[in-house]
Amino acid sequence: MAIASTCQCTTLPWYRRRGGMKGRRSGTMVCRAAVQQETYMGGPAGNYAREMERLSAKESLLLAFKDAGGFQSLVTGKTTEMQKIDVNERIVGLERLSPTTRPTTSPFLEGRWNFEWIGDTSPESFMMRFIFERAPSTIASLIGIDLMIKDGYSKIKADLKFLNSIESKVTLTTKLTVEGPMRMREEYSDALLETPSLNADSLPDQLKPALNQAAGALQQLPAQLRDTFSNGLRLPFNGSLQRLFLISYLDEEILIIRDAVGAPDVLTRLEGTSSSAGEPIITEYES
Repeated sequence: MAIASTCQCTTLPWYRRRGGMKGRRSGTMVCRAAVQQETYMGGPAGNYAREMERLSAKESLLLAFKDAGGFQSLVTGKTTEMQKIDVNERIVGLERLSPTTRPTTSPFLEGRWNFEWIGDTSPESFMMRFIFERAPSTIASLIGIDLMIKDGYSKIKADLKFLNSIESKVTLTTKLTVEGPMRMREEYSDALLETPSLNADSLPDQLKPALNQAAGALQQLPAQLRDTFSNGLRLPFNGSLQRLFLISYLDEEILIIRDAVGAPDVLTRLEGTSSSAGEPIITEYES
């Protein structure tokens, strides 16, 4: 069956000739050559070509992020529609080459990841829009946002700066549940707004009196409230908010997640290797 479906025997009209076995041997030899060539292209050489294609697609995607202005340009609304569609086209091109068959249980999923691209409907995007659509960049700016996945939990941490002087962190903790080879459920446990730290030297002079008043008012609070404020503001969700998402691409360097409406988040690993470095990735196109 394999020979009939792959070779091009019908291009040789041996069955129309009267040469008997001589013509049949010619046709048979061509069939064998065609099968051998197909096996070769689907074996190590085919895997090598696919791997080179995957590495090229990764580099192309990273260059598209740079051309679009990077993460800062995305969250501040400066990325153009043309740049967005270009990035999304390259995301799709890389996803079809994912080397990991079961990304939800892959050891390469755990580790610390940096957000390079955020979909319009992701919770991280909502967080950023809530902040930056209500405050100009001179008042609020994003230093960075990353994701830590470990032991079935994730922590999304955003580093913020206000008035170029006040730094704070927002941490969103979620519980992850595997629901299939690519699908996971994410339940939000709580969000923590850490107590801001202040660089008084860089604070505008007109705001220093207000700062002194706020510091004095804080000292007048009861000790229990003062300790609560110093530990940050925690908002418990207790699993009341959740979402489903798919891991559409995973290797040792790049993670792509799509939510229920298909919006992609693209992350790159911050550390050089994962916590399970040295373990092989299971690929879909192994020989």
